[in-house]
Amino acid sequence: LQVCLEHAFHLLCNGLIDEAYQSLSLAESWRFGEQTAIQDKEMKLIQAYRGLLDYYSWSKQKNILLEHGQDGLEDLSVEQEMHSCFRKAAMNLKEIIKIPGVWDLFVKCYVDLLEFYGDHNEARQVLNDYAYNSKFPANPNAHVYLCQFLKRHGESKKSLLSALKILRDIVPSHELMIDFNIMLQKSKKRKKRQLGLEVIFAGLDYAGWKENVKAWSCLARQVKQIVISEKHLDWIKREWNPRKDWWPAFHFSSYLAKRNWQENKSLSYEKALVAGILLGKDCKYFKYVSHRGCKAQVKRFRILKKFVNKYNPAYQRIS
Repeated sequence: LQVCLEHAFHLLCNGLIDEAYQSLSLAESWRFGEQTAIQDKEMKLIQAYRGLLDYYSWSKQKNILLEHGQDGLEDLSVEQEMHSCFRKAAMNLKEIIKIPGVWDLFVKCYVDLLEFYGDHNEARQVLNDYAYNSKFPANPNAHVYLCQFLKRHGESKKSLLSALKILRDIVPSHELMIDFNIMLQKSKKRKKRQLGLEVIFAGLDYAGWKENVKAWSCLARQVKQIVISEKHLDWIKREWNPRKDWWPAFHFSSYLAKRNWQENKSLSYEKALVAGILLGKDCKYFKYVSHRGCKAQVKRFRILKKFVNKYNPAYQRIS
């Protein structure tokens, strides 16, 4: 069984999908006396991968039907083949994901099948179990899939916020944290808006976010609102204090000012606004970008320079 599984992988790597499917199907019919516990696990894997190939066939038939479907018998034939693949795939995928383990690809395929046929309740239950069942190993992807599903189907704000909060504790650098921040910023509750500021600051601690325009825009918008209102400057101070020794070199160096300006004007604008508020009007990053922007006669950079100069006292309070 183990050799058969490895051989199937070899065939798949070489694009021999049908041969791999036949090999897996044949293995399911093998019997060598009493089946051991190890053989039982291997057999489940073989069935699961066959289910994955049934999903692949279903997906192909679905695309034909949606994109190149024709009227009449041919269209009906494709639809019948598609439903046949669905039943076989769903049966095997459903069984494998009941076993505690990391089944990311299998779960995604099974949920895709369920969503296509409108069984959203079952899909939600599968993802909930995969993320929160204590018998399963800790898996950040399980929480990502659940959050994406809730967002995709416009589930209640409360459910999505709860799921995103758990994901934040596990993967604070995930791109969904931008959505989390936006949702929290819109809240009327002070604690949630403060949490939103924590979330976006934490995300920007990671190198993968350094050039994320949307993330810098979220931070710029929130710190600007706080500075204008002159309320909750302590929120900014609380986040800035543990970062003020390393963020200037990490985000606001002269080198980055030049590179950001050359490569992405929108990024340099958002970062310059944050730099001006956090480090004051004498910050190298802010001075370089605002000077270049004003020299290029871009109106928003002139407004940016006036804003930072006007609210420079806020920098004194934050620092």
